Amino acid sequence: MRLGTISREGKATLIAGRGTDILPLSELYRSAGLGESPATMNDLIERGEAELDRARQALDKGNGTPLPEEAVDWLPPQPRPSKIIGVAFNNMGIRKSAHRDPGVPNFFLKAPSCLTGHKKPVIIEEHYGDTIPELELAAIIGRRCSKIAVEEARDAIFGYTIVNDVTSHGLKFGLDSIATTREPELIRPHHLGWRRRHGEDDRDVYFVYHARSKASDTFGPMGPWITTSDEVKDPNALEVKGWFDGEPFAIDSTSSYRFTVEEVIAEASRYFTLEPGDVICFGTSAKGLGKFPNGHRSVNMHELSGTIDIEIEGLGRLSNPVVHGWKE
Repeated sequence: MRLGTISREGKATLIAGRGTDILPLSELYRSAGLGESPATMNDLIERGEAELDRARQALDKGNGTPLPEEAVDWLPPQPRPSKIIGVAFNNMGIRKSAHRDPGVPNFFLKAPSCLTGHKKPVIIEEHYGDTIPELELAAIIGRRCSKIAVEEARDAIFGYTIVNDVTSHGLKFGLDSIATTREPELIRPHHLGWRRRHGEDDRDVYFVYHARSKASDTFGPMGPWITTSDEVKDPNALEVKGWFDGEPFAIDSTSSYRFTVEEVIAEASRYFTLEPGDVICFGTSAKGLGKFPNGHRSVNMHELSGTIDIEIEGLGRLSNPVVHGWKE
């Protein structure tokens, strides 16, 4: 089942997909004799499997007036998660350059306010510097859970969607980074053990805070749909493709993950209580092609304006134009 959120007459409205038709969920519920539909995606998710079964019934039995796709004002399908968890360096092609592999996913958080919908612009400002797209599978959590086992993780997933984890390297290594040289008496093994040290006098400690660089406004395109988990047989074997202005720049698979979907969710749940509607992004696809040998890292949205398209097998296609704010 495909579910989404659009803006209709200025109000967030749940929709469902039937073939190529986009149908208001409220119309499907009423025509199927199921009463009022949930008002938001969070409402639907929090009501659990029973509500999802009702939504399936509404889609099977109900009727509605299809909305013309060209007139649809897309919102992120899950507009209001309590948190968005990302995983850095989860692509084995990228992670092989790590000085030391900590053996667990490296997490960061994105602000929910960075989310934007299908066809909405990604706005790059001049001082952001080099900024790249990241093509990612994301899961929407379906129930509250904490400290779950890897074997339980798939049961906690409501559905899957596509996220472009827009990342500004200019901000990351500028405004979001700071380096210090520690006095010898203040150095501890954990300060330097994660990188190669260049002699005993190397007491430089580096800090990178993924805040502006990952969570600025419009840095989280999502959608267009959430595909419910029952329709995704194996999230660890999905083809991922990216295009810039119609030219392919990346083709990869979620099989390239260093940590599987299940391992990421289980590890995240050790530290963060996962709430219904939370979003977990599993890492980028990185294999380049053509004039983009480094995949997404060859696409500098600070210099290029055009449209980024991301397609994940079975989940649809997310499309967003890149807009240079200082030129508008």
